[in-house]
Amino acid sequence: MDGQAQGQPVPAFLWRERGVIPFLKVDKGLEAENSGVSLMKPMPSLDALLARAVKLGVFGTKMRSLINLPSQEGIAAVVAQQFEIAAQIAGHGLMPIIEPEVSIKSPDKAGAEAILLAELTRMLDALPDGRRVMLKLTIPDVPDFYSALTNHRSVARVVALSGGYTRADACKRLAANHGMIASFSRALTEDLNCSMDAVTFDAAVARAIDEIYEASTVKV
Repeated sequence: MDGQAQGQPVPAFLWRERGVIPFLKVDKGLEAENSGVSLMKPMPSLDALLARAVKLGVFGTKMRSLINLPSQEGIAAVVAQQFEIAAQIAGHGLMPIIEPEVSIKSPDKAGAEAILLAELTRMLDALPDGRRVMLKLTIPDVPDFYSALTNHRSVARVVALSGGYTRADACKRLAANHGMIASFSRALTEDLNCSMDAVTFDAAVARAIDEIYEASTVKV
């Protein structure tokens, strides 16, 4: 974020010259699991970081929590923490991505998703007029399960994390969820390794991007 590209801060350069909207990861990692979830660690320097990000041309932020079990208490705490920090982020004029990841290894993933949907809806309904957030969610077991969120007045975009699914599986699941687009990292890079030459590497990245783009835009 603090680097320079052609005399501009890297975030500003990416946005103005390359059309890449810059987001900043702000969380400091996860606390130990409690009540079936892992909250985010404290971020005591967040305001200073956000002020720097604004000056350098960053558009928004992301921050990740983890849900392992369908715990009402735990999931409510995850969502409350995410929205509390999102309000702090929005206060700096940045777009917060709220990311309460449901583990694909959860023994009751669908149950956790049902609780998460209810908690997200409750918190979104309480946001002041004009406040918008993005949501980054694990692809649900039930297609279009989060469709109400994609249409919520306070949601700018719902994006999907791949969560450890293979790219083929993640793309198949994503294509069944209307209004949801990809924000994959693990699935994007699964075929890449440091021994590849530049041509092979570029071809693998291009192939992955094409597959993920199609799953984001061509729905079944």
